[in-house]
Amino acid sequence: MRTLITGILLEAVALTLPFTLEGQPQHSAAQAAAQAATSTARADAESAWKQKIEAWRAQREPELTAPDGWLTLVALDWLKPGVNTVGSATDNKVRIPGAPAHLGLLTVSGKTVQLLAPSGGFPDGLQLDGQPAREGPLSAQDARPSTLSWQNLTIAVLPRGDRFALRVKDSAAPTRTAFRGLRWYAPDLRYTVEARWIPTKPAKTLKIPTVIGTTLNLPSPGVAEFTLDGKKLRLEPVLEDPHDTSLFFILRDATSQTTTYQAGRFLRTGFPDHGLDQPGTLIIDFNQLYNPPCAYTPYATCPLPPEENRLSVAIEAGEQRYIQ
Repeated sequence: MRTLITGILLEAVALTLPFTLEGQPQHSAAQAAAQAATSTARADAESAWKQKIEAWRAQREPELTAPDGWLTLVALDWLKPGVNTVGSATDNKVRIPGAPAHLGLLTVSGKTVQLLAPSGGFPDGLQLDGQPAREGPLSAQDARPSTLSWQNLTIAVLPRGDRFALRVKDSAAPTRTAFRGLRWYAPDLRYTVEARWIPTKPAKTLKIPTVIGTTLNLPSPGVAEFTLDGKKLRLEPVLEDPHDTSLFFILRDATSQTTTYQAGRFLRTGFPDHGLDQPGTLIIDFNQLYNPPCAYTPYATCPLPPEENRLSVAIEAGEQRYIQ
C-alpha cells in the first residue's frame, strides 16, 4: 500500500520527467529541470494538503465551544417508567441545578415520553423546540430530539438502549467558559495511507460497546487493509445510518497509553473508489483522528472501539489527549 506522499511523488514524476522518442530519459540540464519541477510539485501538493488539514482542525474548536456544543454538557439523568418530576427543588425525582424549582413532569410509558405541566403551570420563559412549552408527546430520536430550553439550559430526551435519558446542557458551563484549547500532533503525510477495501457480503453487524454499558449493533460493510511502519493492519468501519455518505471508524492505538484519549478516537472517511460493494481503494488520513465527546465531559454516551479496531501500533497523528 502506498502512502499519499508516495502517490504525490509518482504523479509528479509522471507529469514532469521528459522522454526522448526512444522512451529513454534525457540527462544533464533537462533531467535537473525535471527533478526541480518534481520537487516543486511535491512541495506544492504537501503545502495544499497541510492547509486542508489545518482548515479542518480549525473547525473543531468552534464546534466544541458552541453554545450547544459538547463542552456545555452538565448532566445525564435517567427517566424511570411512570411520572418523573423535573426541576431544581429537592422534591423532584430528576434534579437539575440552575433550573426552575418545578420545570415540568415527564411521563414514560413504553416507548412514549410525554411532557406535562407542573402544578401552577410551566415556568415563564420555558420553551419547547423554540416555542412556548406545551403539554404533549415528545420526540425521543437521536437525530431530532425534542428540546426544552430555559435561560442558559437546554434539555433533550434521548433513547439509550431500552431507557430514556435527559441530556442537560448549560451554555455557561465551566467546561466551556474555561476551555483550554485542543492539542494536535503536527501534520505528517506518513499517516495518510491508501488502503485496500475488502467488502463484506453481506455486511456484518459489529457489536459496539458504549461507556454507559449498552451495546450498539451497527452494520460494517467491509474491511480497510493497509500497511503502516511495515505492519499490515486492518480496520472495520461502521455505518451509523443507512443514508450515511461516509465511513465511521472507532479505533484505539498504542498512543492511548500516553498521549491520546485513553478510550479511543474517531475517524471519518469517504467511501472507497468503487463503492462499498466492490473491491477498491480507500484513502485514510489519520491526521484527522479526533476525540469523542467523552474526552471532554463525563455526561456523554460514547461508543468504544470494538475488538477488531484495537491496534497495537502507535499512530502519532491527529488529536491528542485534552488537558483541563
